[in-house]
Amino acid sequence: VQLQASGGGLVQAGGSLRLSCAASERTFRSYVMGWFRQAPGKEREFVTAISRNGYSTYYADSVKGRFTISRDNAKNTGYLQMNSLRPEDTALYYCAASESIAGYSDYLTYDYWGQGTLVTVSS
Repeated sequence: VQLQASGGGLVQAGGSLRLSCAASERTFRSYVMGWFRQAPGKEREFVTAISRNGYSTYYADSVKGRFTISRDNAKNTGYLQMNSLRPEDTALYYCAASESIAGYSDYLTYDYWGQGTLVTVSS
């Protein structure tokens, strides 16, 4: 499955952005979806993940209460709503798909990746 992330941009601290991840196939519903981010000079880190049916969600402690992951399987699209953004949220954000929920926070678990969308939060 091919993934395309979009929705990044420049926002002031405290602002909001909504990222989208469009999948090329209806089989999108068969995959766990995750979001990862990578800041300059840092390793890729887990942000959030959602189960195939959307009933279960998982978040990194750093974004819990501020970010919300969701998906619309009828549209083959996943979303990441980001509120109360902070300068430390600045990064390239990637969406990814995995065949298994096990190891959802490990980027090595994911089989398919989007190209990334840049989020910049100014102070």
